[in-house]
Amino acid sequence: MFLIKATNKTKGIAMIISAAFFFAGMGVFVRLAGDVPSIQKSFFRNAVASVFAFFVLLRSDEKFKTKKENIKFLVLRSVCGTVGILGNFYAIDHMALSDASMLNKLSPFFATFFSFLILKERVSFAQGAAIVAAFLGSLLVIKPGLDIGSFFPGLVGFLGGMGAGMAYTFVRLLTSRGERKAFIVFFFSLFSCAVTLPWVIFDYHPMSGYQLAMLICAGFCACGGQFSITNAYSYAPAKEISVFDYTQVIFSAIFGFFLFDQRADLLSVLGYVVIIGAAVFTAVRQRRQS
Repeated sequence: MFLIKATNKTKGIAMIISAAFFFAGMGVFVRLAGDVPSIQKSFFRNAVASVFAFFVLLRSDEKFKTKKENIKFLVLRSVCGTVGILGNFYAIDHMALSDASMLNKLSPFFATFFSFLILKERVSFAQGAAIVAAFLGSLLVIKPGLDIGSFFPGLVGFLGGMGAGMAYTFVRLLTSRGERKAFIVFFFSLFSCAVTLPWVIFDYHPMSGYQLAMLICAGFCACGGQFSITNAYSYAPAKEISVFDYTQVIFSAIFGFFLFDQRADLLSVLGYVVIIGAAVFTAVRQRRQS
């Protein structure tokens, strides 16, 4: 028997596919939780993540210390991240899993766009074209004007992807300023819990033991996804492995078909092809330039 030593790139690909699987699983458990408001689902998802991150920080040398000048950016990252989660959870509850997942995967394109606006990072013509293509592809998934019942959840999911993209921009800014990834996760999860807590208290929907278990499982999947993707980008640069993050859409489509009897229509499939094609084009171009 021969043992093959995996390269860092191979490890990065394996970890980012693992993250995609975990995030797709999170969507399944969120859906299985049933008719619980998206805000309440978000609260329990982030409660699990905050507890997990708390113990990670507790075992670190610096514990919960942070730079005072980073706090405003931590708040901005948390506000955008909360919008992203709420939008994604609402879309998961009201759309096919694969559609909701694809709209959430617009976040890398929005991260590029907001990096240009906020961080003043240069955006090439090709990157700009990819952003426009991804937006046009998202319209095929949202299908504006065809059915208001599917348009509104699609719009909310689109805004969720936008919020996540802006959140990733602030994560990039914070890490460049020396902030620890575990503290960013902890601050965001705790902030999101604090924001959603009033709604949970004053508009609490009773849950069965099964529903609570599903949301706890969603929280653990979210933790697995968060730490997997963090490890992935520690092994290899984004330009080499980020395309594999789109395997989440494949996982979501498989789960949606077998668990919820969901089938993507032709327009959605065309939207997937356009968005994933834009991502592949961007990744290949960046790799050639490097």
